[in-house]
Amino acid sequence: MGLFGFFSSKKKETLDKGLEKTKTSVFDKLARAVAGKSKVDDEVLDNLEEVLITSDVGVETTLKIIRRIEERVARDKYVSTGELNGILREEIASLLAETEPTEAPLSGAAPYVILVVGVNGVGKTTTIGKLAWQFRQAGKKVWLGAADTFRAAAVEQLCIWGERVGVPVVKQQMGSDPASVAFDTLQSAKANGADVVIIDTAGRLHNKVGLMNELKKIKEVMRKVLPDAPDEVLLVLDGSTGQNAFEQAKQFAAVTQITSLAITKLDGTAKGGVVIGISDQLKVPVKYIGLGEGMEDLQLFDRKQFVDSLFGI
Repeated sequence: MGLFGFFSSKKKETLDKGLEKTKTSVFDKLARAVAGKSKVDDEVLDNLEEVLITSDVGVETTLKIIRRIEERVARDKYVSTGELNGILREEIASLLAETEPTEAPLSGAAPYVILVVGVNGVGKTTTIGKLAWQFRQAGKKVWLGAADTFRAAAVEQLCIWGERVGVPVVKQQMGSDPASVAFDTLQSAKANGADVVIIDTAGRLHNKVGLMNELKKIKEVMRKVLPDAPDEVLLVLDGSTGQNAFEQAKQFAAVTQITSLAITKLDGTAKGGVVIGISDQLKVPVKYIGLGEGMEDLQLFDRKQFVDSLFGI
């Protein structure tokens, strides 16, 4: 069974509720964009472009969507404004399909290693805790590594999550070498037959060279224990910050290879459109979305359900 199969399916009502503010914002803007129009023309497309940009989809992704719709309008000769929602939904789903995450089956010989990166305050440690809980619920043996050794609060918070979820946390003294923590975590996990290892890292971007060197060292040291580690580099972003999240994503992508994304705090924000732009521009799949405070409110990202909820279906 692949990793995705370990997570219990969430009711779509949670997703609908979590995206309610984004949906309302987008539809209010769309209604104004087509007001008084019966067909999709240049003015409607200009208005639609503004709707998408102000919904945090991002300029480049917005222009890509507009070009695709222009091609359909040119091909079909006449497209009514009533058809616009359906066409827009199809084009967004198509974009998200280009970066869908792939299954990552567990190996019986070695644990699956997730290296988690992201700036402080985005919900990184909370995401790790929720992931650990969901893996535990699926009967998997989980190990956590507190490699953010520059903040006492980060180590303490991860330890609290470890106790809450019932999984061991490997840590060292404040200021210790993060790579040493990662090494110890993998050694312990391997010796104890763990299925999954999740390692927290420092959330600093003010010194890109230092961050790049630190992450490189962590990876090199981990590979002394497990040659293929890490199996996944998960970047956690705060969706409520809109385009700021996109900028963070670009900066992290510049210093290390990101293989998947977790976008948190989508409930209570109208900036859910950022999911579309970040996935498209980085060519990195969104794997998890955070829709609330509950353990089960971290969901595996389902592009079809996401788009349906966004469009009220």
